Amino acid sequence: MRRVAAIYDIHGNLPALEAVLEDVTASGADAVVVGGDVLPGPMPKECLDRLFDVGLPMHFIHGNGESAAVQLLSGQVPASVPEAFRPAIQWSAEQLPDKYRKAITRWPLTLRIEVDALGEVLFCHATSRNDTELITRLSPDERIREVFPGFKRLVAVCGHTHMQFDRTVDSLRVVNAGSVGMPFGEPGAYWLLLGPDVQLMRTMYDLEAAAERLRGSAFPGVADFVTRQVLNRPSEEQILAAYASADGRASN
Repeated sequence: MRRVAAIYDIHGNLPALEAVLEDVTASGADAVVVGGDVLPGPMPKECLDRLFDVGLPMHFIHGNGESAAVQLLSGQVPASVPEAFRPAIQWSAEQLPDKYRKAITRWPLTLRIEVDALGEVLFCHATSRNDTELITRLSPDERIREVFPGFKRLVAVCGHTHMQFDRTVDSLRVVNAGSVGMPFGEPGAYWLLLGPDVQLMRTMYDLEAAAERLRGSAFPGVADFVTRQVLNRPSEEQILAAYASADGRASN
């Protein structure tokens, strides 16, 4: 494919998604990869409605949000999810019609697409091994080798930590798409445009107007979501400090 847009970690933020998709269309992308964690969030069904109506070839992989939602809907307790977050995931999953729930269960952990001038690109939510491991721009090289074992001469696209980066370890280039709906750091909705190179993209949108729309949702904790994740996001420095014990730095 000539150009592929990668959009990750939407988290039910429909206004952010709408703004990004306008830019994706304008970019001339030939296809879109949705990299997981469309949910949980305030407007999960509406986000999936919009994604299924983009008018471009769409490819989906699951994130830890979708994994937990599937478990909760089947009566299982997702051990990796703190109890405080489970009501939000349960509510988000319950908003989806059966056809969307079934679709999510079929989303793979990873996929590979040939992109113009980049060759084969690997898409995963967190790492090549699972949808929960953490890597950041500060993770030691050895951590990158550990979570992408045996991968060489390849571009790998991930998300999960909601912070963009682009780094190369040996011959493996790892790029984090950032987050559309819950970014850490500067305001905006973050995504990638792949082909012929990698472009780190940021789409600006009206945060106050978005907050007003999102507040109309019955999503558990919606007021806190709007305040802490849309209007007043944690800084990248704060999150990197919080992730230091999990992104590979603690073992060095």
